[in-house]
Amino acid sequence: MALGDCTVGCRAESCRIQAQSRFRAQELQIIELKNIEDKFPSMAARVSIVIPTLNEASVLERTLRCLHSLTPPAWEILVVDGGSQDETVTIAKTADVVIVTSPAGRAVQMNRGAEAATGDILCFVHADTLVPDDLVTVIKQTLTDPKIICGGFISLMTGDQTTRWGISLHNFLKTYYAPLLFRPHRFFRGLRLLFGDQVMFCRRQDFWRCGGFDPAIPIMEEADLCLKLSRYGQIRQVNRVVQSSDRRVAKWGAWKATGIYTAIGVLWGIGVPAPILKRFYEEVR
Repeated sequence: MALGDCTVGCRAESCRIQAQSRFRAQELQIIELKNIEDKFPSMAARVSIVIPTLNEASVLERTLRCLHSLTPPAWEILVVDGGSQDETVTIAKTADVVIVTSPAGRAVQMNRGAEAATGDILCFVHADTLVPDDLVTVIKQTLTDPKIICGGFISLMTGDQTTRWGISLHNFLKTYYAPLLFRPHRFFRGLRLLFGDQVMFCRRQDFWRCGGFDPAIPIMEEADLCLKLSRYGQIRQVNRVVQSSDRRVAKWGAWKATGIYTAIGVLWGIGVPAPILKRFYEEVR
C-alpha cells in the first residue's frame, strides 16, 4: 500500500471513530434526558405562555421577540386580546403565536388563554415584560418539586433611561411581608403573594383545580390566585430576574407610585373589595 493511501485510510478510520463517539455521546445525552424526565415528569411538560393584551402595540413586538428566543422554546405562545384599537393584533399576526379574542379584563383574558392552551404548564407574561432565555428550563426545574404549586420571578422595573431599584426592592419584599402581615398562618405554610409583572406559572391542572382567576376581580387577581393555590402547596419566588416596564411609574412619579402600590396592598389585605381599589389604579399604555 502506498504511503498516501495509508494516510487517507487512517484519516477515514479516524473520522469514523470520531463520528461513532459523537453518536454515542448523543445517545447517552438522550438516555440521560429520558431518565430525568421519567424521574421528574415536569421536565417533560409542555409550557404554554399566555399574554393578555389591550392596546399594547408599543411593547408587544419586543416581548414576542424575547419569547421566540427562548432555549428550549415554549410549547406555544398565546396572545389574548381584549379588543385593542391599535396595532396590537397586527403585530401578533406577524409573529408565530396563537391569537385568542376575549372580552376586556385581565383575569377574563388570562382564563381564556388558559382554556385555549394545550400545554401542561401555564405561564402568564405581561406584554411589557422581558424574560430570561432559559425561562422554560427554570419553570420546569421549579415544578419538579411536587410541593411547589406555583412560582414567579423577581421583577426588576426598568425604563429607557433608568432602573427603579427602590421600587423593585419594595416589590421583592412585598412578596413576603404582605402575606406575613395579613395571612401569617398561611405564610408559614408557604404562601407568597406574586403579582402580574413577576411572570407567574403553575401546572394547568392546579390552575383549574382552584378555579383559575376570578373574572369579577379587576385588580389583584394574581394575589387572589395565590391565596387559592396555596391551599394545595407552596408558592415560590424564584431567584431569577425578569424585566418589567416602568411606564406607570414614569407617569405617576416614584413617590406617588410607591404610595399607590402600598395603599392598594394594605387595603386589599384588610378586605377592601377589588372594584374599589381599581379606582386608584388607572391604566397606562
